[in-house]
Amino acid sequence: MTPDQPSVNLQPTLRDYESRARAMLSVDRSAYFFGGAADERTLEANQQAFSKLELLPRALRDVRGGSAGQVLLGQPMPHPILVAPVAYQRLVHPDGEIAMAIGAGAQDTAMVLSAQSSIDAAEIRAAGDTCNWFQLYWGPSRDANLALVSRMADLGFTAIVLTVDAPVQGVRDRETRTGFRLPPDITAVNLAGMPEPQFAPLAPTESILFDRIAHITPQWTDVEWLCRNSPLPVILKGIVHPADARKAIEAGASAIIVSNHGGRVLDTMPASISLLPAVARAVDGAVPVLMDGGIRRGTDVLKALALGATAVLAGRLAIAGLTVAGAAGVSHVLRLLRDEFEIAMMLTGCATLKDITPDILYRNE
Repeated sequence: MTPDQPSVNLQPTLRDYESRARAMLSVDRSAYFFGGAADERTLEANQQAFSKLELLPRALRDVRGGSAGQVLLGQPMPHPILVAPVAYQRLVHPDGEIAMAIGAGAQDTAMVLSAQSSIDAAEIRAAGDTCNWFQLYWGPSRDANLALVSRMADLGFTAIVLTVDAPVQGVRDRETRTGFRLPPDITAVNLAGMPEPQFAPLAPTESILFDRIAHITPQWTDVEWLCRNSPLPVILKGIVHPADARKAIEAGASAIIVSNHGGRVLDTMPASISLLPAVARAVDGAVPVLMDGGIRRGTDVLKALALGATAVLAGRLAIAGLTVAGAAGVSHVLRLLRDEFEIAMMLTGCATLKDITPDILYRNE
């Protein structure tokens, strides 16, 4: 490295990335990216539930020629780790979602672009083809939603991730205490021009949620309509109940993501990993089942696949990498996570993803 080259602040371990990122961010921005809803019980449960699952290694198995790769929705992937959608990434790094896309591309993994991206999708797509899934929050107009989806298809996105678990924002005490507010120069630029609900003044007996907001939130008929009319396959994110998983398949969803929104919406929900097995059984292989929430180590990825996940999404780890070292940090975090996962595969005797079964989990019977 020559003297005029800036040093890259890479960290030695995944834990170091998250602790360093928390230290670098202001208190309010740390609350936004690393906090959760209400008392943060679900936020804590997401990681605690992984810790309670124990692995049972198998010895002397032949893992020569093994691979962590698979094809997911027609896209070859060298490992089952994707980047979850995270909003307003310019809050942690000036290059925001572009740096995230470059970092994900360096590890040849798919990135889900948040509907609340702080950089235009066209600019991000120009940075790399791995940013190819677009997250959608349902807006009040079917036509506007479809127009946004069509624009993303024209830009080369290959799937739409419709988030269905957050029709309203959760109660976020930590953000309230720290006074988190978006600065005026950071907005959801891809949603510019989208219609917003217009409400007359509330009557004293009216509820803004039940009398106003509830009338514009999506229902299963809207999901069916979108699946029929979207030029891209639709993935439903936020499915946690087996009955809803079956409804999603009937509605035409191409995949499901088991998610409790990282513990940011409804507090005291179970951990995502605890909800995964029942959803996977209900789906029974009809569509891929992904999950997010609490992924911090490669062993977490292995445990999720053992309990029925096709792949996982990591959000906060990717944000930690972006915060600390931009695109290089994102790439390094994903590399560390992949390496940890493949080490865990080998130590449990799994040569391929198909070898990862519930048998690698210890049960004290």
